Amino acid sequence: MSALVLFGILLCLMLTGMPISISLGLTVLSFLFTMTQVPLESVALKLFSGIEKFEIMAIPFFILAGNFLTHGGVARRMMNFATAMVGHWHGGLALAGVVACALFAAVSGSSPATVVAIGSILLPGMVKAGFPMKFGAGVVATSGALGILIPPSIVMVMYSIATNTSVGALFMAGIIPGLILASMLGGTTWYRAKKFGYPRQPKASWAERFRTFRKSAWGLMLIIVVMGGIYSGIFTPTEAAAMSAVYAFLVAVFIYKDLSLKDVPKVLLNSANMSAMLLYIITNAVMFSFILANENIPQELTSWMIDMGFGQIAFLLAVNVLLLMAGNFMEPSSIMLIFAPIVFPVAMQLGVDPVHLGILMVVNMEVGMCHPPVGLNLYVASGLTKMGITELTIAVWPWLLTMLVFLVAVTYWPTMSLWLPKFLGMM
Repeated sequence: MSALVLFGILLCLMLTGMPISISLGLTVLSFLFTMTQVPLESVALKLFSGIEKFEIMAIPFFILAGNFLTHGGVARRMMNFATAMVGHWHGGLALAGVVACALFAAVSGSSPATVVAIGSILLPGMVKAGFPMKFGAGVVATSGALGILIPPSIVMVMYSIATNTSVGALFMAGIIPGLILASMLGGTTWYRAKKFGYPRQPKASWAERFRTFRKSAWGLMLIIVVMGGIYSGIFTPTEAAAMSAVYAFLVAVFIYKDLSLKDVPKVLLNSANMSAMLLYIITNAVMFSFILANENIPQELTSWMIDMGFGQIAFLLAVNVLLLMAGNFMEPSSIMLIFAPIVFPVAMQLGVDPVHLGILMVVNMEVGMCHPPVGLNLYVASGLTKMGITELTIAVWPWLLTMLVFLVAVTYWPTMSLWLPKFLGMM
């Protein structure tokens, strides 16, 4: 009964168009004052202790690093390198977009930032080369979703905060699935480009490939700084986030010099605004999780599913359906912070690995970012292309279908996610 009331209040508030963070806060306060006897002192203590986590500091640093890279010309150099490598294949510029999205995802940790950075460079070039705008929009909107699967990923940090799972293990677990999904999206792009006879670029010489790689190397080095530092034990994921912000600042301002010192305050302000928004969501989500635990809702759900005879296969299917439905009206950070504390105890009882569950949830978030009505990537792509959401939805369906096939694979083949962190001794 408590669960129905709690989620009923939340849904009603969200249907009014109220921001998710405000909806969460009002839901918690309404439930606290009318249906519980929880003293406000314990609520304040829980609120403070819930957000006093070292991992939370990684979020503003990764956001800042992504903003420096987005404004610092890194995306353009990665795009040039990708075009030199695969531009001569069928649909070469589009394939280069997939590769560039994968590379930029590995340094930004954000899907919308990847769509903006790569899309603003790729789409005008594709249209000029003779590609339909719909084709380019489909490629960018879906490939940009790699930003939350290929580490570092802000959404993975959110999952870690909600479930106390190792951020380093999650980052390593996202590498192989991220590369496989990028390959599948590239395969779909190549097939459709060949089918419809879309143009190819002249084959670049090895000298040209080396030149573009050398120019993009400073940006690509960030991957080594973050992942190499975490795996070698030089620093924690949170310290890696701080290092990435400093490194991105130095590359954008002093090496590439595409960002002047007078533009730095604007980047800092934008990053602060975005960080404040996410931290406010986290604050309210911590209180929401506290209410769930106080009312024993996760435990009741666990008992019900076990009594109904749910095994791992049925449970994982139910999680996918639940998260895909939530993706229709919520953005990834909110979904992760609300649903992870609910499904996590059930998963542990059924023997599902927490890292596998985290990657599965992230892939669901990717799918949700690419379909209406709340798909963030669609809205970002709409702003770049001036296309309507309905038109964009039709444009992305081949790649969206590919992502759903990948979701099934990552759900029922946990080795894809778990092999690398186990091999590296992180689990």
